[in-house]
Amino acid sequence: MRNDELSNQSLDFAVSIINLVKELKAKHESVISNQIGRSGTSIGANIREAQYAHGTADFIAKLQIALKEANETGYWLELLYKTGYITEPSYKSLDSACTSIRIMLISSIKTAKDRWTKEKKDHYESD
Repeated sequence: MRNDELSNQSLDFAVSIINLVKELKAKHESVISNQIGRSGTSIGANIREAQYAHGTADFIAKLQIALKEANETGYWLELLYKTGYITEPSYKSLDSACTSIRIMLISSIKTAKDRWTKEKKDHYESD
């Protein structure tokens, strides 16, 4: 897993989301800003948690939660754009960053599952 890149991008993305939330709250938008604030910052938190997982299954589960949060964040971004709370350039930039994180998460989850399956297979074949 390109762990450092994924961690760094998710942290940078969380900073962008926090800045977006500040802008939205200045416009007196609180419903979506609270939602996107939670989901957008949860991505990196779950990636960090995965680094100290209790095992492969826990590691995969944490990354899957991060992926779900990234997908939810993408929804909120689209809704903010379609309701005029964010501009098209802002939407495209944030959505691109979110999509990049999702792609890395999907790849990392697939790699971890493949390794886990191989380890289990090798374990049973050696018995």
